[in-house]
Amino acid sequence: MGVSSTTPRLLRAARGEVVDRPPVWMMRQAGRYMKAYRDLREKYPSFRDRSEIPDVAIEVSLQPWKAFQPDGVILFSDIVTPLPGLGIDMDIAEGKGPIIHSPLRTKEQIDRLHPLEPEAALPFIKTILQSLRSEVGDKSTVLGFVGAPWTLAAYAVEGKGSKTYSIIKNMAFSDPTILHQLLSKLADAIAIYARYQIDSGAQVVQMFDSWAGQLSPQDYDTFALPYQKRVFQQVKETHPDTPLILLVSGSAGVLERMAQSGADIVSVDWAVDMADARARLGKQVKVQGNLDPGVLFGSKQFIRDRILDTVRKAGNWGHILNLGHGVLPETPEENVAFFFETAKELNLAGVKN
Repeated sequence: MGVSSTTPRLLRAARGEVVDRPPVWMMRQAGRYMKAYRDLREKYPSFRDRSEIPDVAIEVSLQPWKAFQPDGVILFSDIVTPLPGLGIDMDIAEGKGPIIHSPLRTKEQIDRLHPLEPEAALPFIKTILQSLRSEVGDKSTVLGFVGAPWTLAAYAVEGKGSKTYSIIKNMAFSDPTILHQLLSKLADAIAIYARYQIDSGAQVVQMFDSWAGQLSPQDYDTFALPYQKRVFQQVKETHPDTPLILLVSGSAGVLERMAQSGADIVSVDWAVDMADARARLGKQVKVQGNLDPGVLFGSKQFIRDRILDTVRKAGNWGHILNLGHGVLPETPEENVAFFFETAKELNLAGVKN
């Protein structure tokens, strides 16, 4: 570990050090709003090709780095990427998301799943992360990411994204034993995958429990939280110094529970005021977020005002500036550039309450 002056700002903030300004990156910062990405997509129409051919995935991951110099450069991938390594066949349909060809509905299917061996199943991940680290050096922090057990189970059982989650909730509420078996297997595989990403160069790892906000708080405590904990505990056993971020979409009702997961940083969405989030989470919990991605359709003055509002409310410690969710595909590229420029001009001494 280098001394603070050479350790990138996001990594320092994620570890709880005081920094001169909040580090900034954007979820889905590599993607469809960028012309460079759309041009590349014409050449490689398959998402799996774009995320699993190392040279292409490296190029996509670095497009926002070259354009905006964010404080975080995230691996271009998908949360379902490791599933084939467990024996769950999947594809990613353009604009529609993951498709699981044989959804898991029976104990026999779950019994057949095997442990993840990332070196055999996902060797491209190491190549991509090592290249990103060498490319950005100590100027930015390389982030890895994984899906959480509940969300990956939801995809595997439903077969695709859902509006109601009725199939997995049917399993959860009528045959929970097999769902817990699946969640346990997924948690162990995700922990292995997160460790592999860290060993390959990821300095921070974010876990996406995108669909855990679809659970009532009592069901979150049964089907999401224990398995988030299981992943984070296993990762912390071997990599105690790697900061871990947890994101749950629609998390307003479970914010305090997220802080119990073992994550170092809780990603907050825009349905909660950042000052309220800070109060609810307590002074020791670090936060990420939480601008509404729609803000980036506003005027420059509007964008600036919302950034300042969020940063003031988050305070001058333990905050990574980000959107509450991914940047929207129709977002004007120049507004993304302005977001990053404005964020980098901040001085925490000037934005205290």
